[in-house]
Amino acid sequence: MELRQLEYFVAVVDEGGFTRAAEKVRVAQPGVSAQVRRLERELGQPLLERTSRRVRLTEAGAAVLPHARAALAAVAAARDAVDELTGLLRGHVAVGTVTSHPVDLPGLLAAFHRDHPAVEITLSEATSAVLVDGLLAGTLDAAIVSAGAVLPDGVLGQVITDQAVVAAVAHDHELADRPEIPVAALAGRDLISLPPGTGLRARLEEACAAAGFRPRVAFEASDPEVLADLAAHGLGAALLPAEFAAARAARLRSVPLTDPTPRGRLMLAWRGGGPSGPAGRAFLARARAAVADRTPGPPSGEPTADIGRAVGQSGDRNITEG
Repeated sequence: MELRQLEYFVAVVDEGGFTRAAEKVRVAQPGVSAQVRRLERELGQPLLERTSRRVRLTEAGAAVLPHARAALAAVAAARDAVDELTGLLRGHVAVGTVTSHPVDLPGLLAAFHRDHPAVEITLSEATSAVLVDGLLAGTLDAAIVSAGAVLPDGVLGQVITDQAVVAAVAHDHELADRPEIPVAALAGRDLISLPPGTGLRARLEEACAAAGFRPRVAFEASDPEVLADLAAHGLGAALLPAEFAAARAARLRSVPLTDPTPRGRLMLAWRGGGPSGPAGRAFLARARAAVADRTPGPPSGEPTADIGRAVGQSGDRNITEG
């Protein structure tokens, strides 16, 4: 029995088929199929039921799967232990991010790659909800997300920016001359927001729920700049971070919200306990240092309840969205 046989077997199960498993392990599909068949012959039982539509575990396969995972994990742990002892990093780091943020993420990734060229790095962009799920599932080592006053259980975070969310309207909008408005004043009005699953949308829905109504979102877009353009054309009130809206004062009037005042926090987040591998832990340490250097102040290393402290101010592109 060879480790690659176990690796290919687990990949087929996880990916739901031989084609995607072959892509994952970067081996031609016939090679994956051949190694799984050899494993089945050695064990004397079919591990997978193969049909034209899907592949699923047999009873024997279900019994073997946890042992295969354990064997692969033990080998990976042994390699990690040696790598940490020798100072050599290899493996994989998975990073996620919302669309817009003030962190020089390309520079951070490039510097880490220069120092650790044997580490494979992947970057994915998604909404905050998807990214948090990835952290909890262990498919992401770190992510830049938008959060409210608390993060979900099992996720830790370090604040990057913390700012109020305002109603941004055209200068001739009926709310434009108001010094501030309660959130309840948004009831029944056309609102412009990021899609569900994003941080700004969550802050809007939370504030409206606290005021006793559901928001009427007339326009959605995944780019905050599009939200600003829609509001500037008089199509409604856009919910935007205060500094982002203020930087567009020539086109928009920022109206502060009260009762409650929604706030958006952009955060570097990771799973409680940290990444499982040394490469992920090394990247997280570097990312936390980069965030702390950019915005001096005490980071939050404690779970959920105390993460709402601002550690600095943001510039024009500090969008607490995603």
